Amino acid sequence: MITRLMKAMKLHWVKVLFLVLICFTACDKEKALPVFGEREVVGTDTVYHTIAPFQFVDQDSTVVTNATFKDQIYVTDFFFTSCRTICPIMKTQMLRVYQATAEMPDVKILSHTIDPEYDTVALLHDFAKRLGVTDNRWRFVTGVKDSIYKIAQTSYFATAMEDKSEPDGFIHSGAFLLIDKKQRIRGKYDGTKEEEVNKLIADIKKLRREDAL
Repeated sequence: MITRLMKAMKLHWVKVLFLVLICFTACDKEKALPVFGEREVVGTDTVYHTIAPFQFVDQDSTVVTNATFKDQIYVTDFFFTSCRTICPIMKTQMLRVYQATAEMPDVKILSHTIDPEYDTVALLHDFAKRLGVTDNRWRFVTGVKDSIYKIAQTSYFATAMEDKSEPDGFIHSGAFLLIDKKQRIRGKYDGTKEEEVNKLIADIKKLRREDAL
């Protein structure tokens, strides 16, 4: 009787150990986020699409370039302050990202105005203040219109342009783009949908785990 009981207990612990090993294996093999854009194989290396060099000015009159986000993860989007359609929803959702990443010093946000003639540095400063942005973790940038449109379309694969047929005179994507520390696009999310932004926040955490390996 005792022998049978000992065998049963041994079998139980073998099963427990097996399940634990499966769990650890699954965790170790957490699926990495995809890398968006074209890629090229050079020798034994794969070269991925990255964000082109840029230079803009933020709400505090600080010059913002690629170097600003060196070794940083960031989320980016395109908007304009006088937008009456999707922008208010997008900024409400991006504010959730800003708040959710408050304790993540390596995570930043970059919002480009697509109406630089109206959205001056002073106006962007007031806009950020009204949103409750109190530090430089979230940059609102302006610059040369053509440069903004070009980087939207060729680097971030996002729509941003003037369109007089639209109610506010512009058309732009509602996408939030997740950029990794190598300045590669790792995710694209609908910034007008709460469930998509929930996924973005979860993917930021996943990307940080990936970087920690």
